Amino acid sequence: MVPLGWIGGVVGLILATAISLYANALIAMLHEFGGTRHIRYRDLAGYVYGRKAYSLTWTLQYVNLFMINTGYIILAGSALKAVYVLFRDDDQMKLPHFIAIAGLVCAMFAICIPHLSALGVWLGFSTVLSLTYIVIALVLSLKDGIKAPARDYSVPGTSTSKIFTTIGASANLVFAYNTGMLPEIQATIQQPVVKNMMKALYFQFTVGVLPLYLVTFAGYWAYGSSTQTFLLNNVNGPIWVKAVANITAFLQSVIALHIFASPMYEYLDTKHGIKGNALAFKNLSFRILVRGGYMTLNTFVSALLPFLGDFMSLTGAISTFPLTFILANHMYLVANKNKLTSIQKFWHWINIWFFAIMSVAATIAALRLIALDSKTYHVFADL
Repeated sequence: MVPLGWIGGVVGLILATAISLYANALIAMLHEFGGTRHIRYRDLAGYVYGRKAYSLTWTLQYVNLFMINTGYIILAGSALKAVYVLFRDDDQMKLPHFIAIAGLVCAMFAICIPHLSALGVWLGFSTVLSLTYIVIALVLSLKDGIKAPARDYSVPGTSTSKIFTTIGASANLVFAYNTGMLPEIQATIQQPVVKNMMKALYFQFTVGVLPLYLVTFAGYWAYGSSTQTFLLNNVNGPIWVKAVANITAFLQSVIALHIFASPMYEYLDTKHGIKGNALAFKNLSFRILVRGGYMTLNTFVSALLPFLGDFMSLTGAISTFPLTFILANHMYLVANKNKLTSIQKFWHWINIWFFAIMSVAATIAALRLIALDSKTYHVFADL
């Protein structure tokens, strides 16, 4: 909202919702293409195009998931730091220290949860944590907004910088709605598969987006152009309430990160023949070494460049645009080339070229933002 303002932000969020629903619907309709269920996005791409597309799609997915994990570790570290500052504002511990702690907790969680289906009760906790954060952030923002004087809602920056931040914000918008792993998430859905996937998508992009809208609009309304990337840094209220909100944000980040890291874990486990008893010495030591190493690398990158908003822009640009919009439209075009009318084909080609241009432009904008922030804050910054 900050780089887009009220009109651009509201229109952008609604448009991002609509095009994300459309793109994911295309993927869902290809889930049983050729009479085979494709429970991995890369499997679907490989079936449609061949082995090279399988490898390319997996590379894009890996980049996307790595960047998502980086964002979650930064978010978890920011939440821990916010709790620390509430009780001890002595500047002894910096953001990189909290990111390191967050990374350690995420690694321990990854070692203890051998596979995605083992999350079980943790998904229930995740729902409670999300609702707690949403309610606290919403109530405190509304409370501050009612009491606050007139806010500045103008878009900050020069004319040139506004162009880059607007493009970067578009990547943020699509990143907020898309994962690039819809087939993986819906792998265990019951028959009729496509029909049930569409029901889930309609629910997610209608009822499911309402909490996001509420927190986003309330936060921007309350604090205007001074709204920070991590909203809880803006809110005022009882210390214990803010502490609870930050702790829920931290815990939710740990659980959510594991979900998005699971495709990589599953790939590595399968490649190295890890199966059977999760507590067997071979399996446990493999998780400690491989998942611990993966989380160490992720944590290092998070601490090195802890610019959450910039990473969201870069992730949207280099992986979300290609995976969710370009690839989905082109796969649907190839898979149904004999069934589509000329107008329908033309429509899909417009989408392909438009999002290709947006991907390049957004990548340039995101890299520019990271370069500028790196000059301003230096590496291992304490934001």
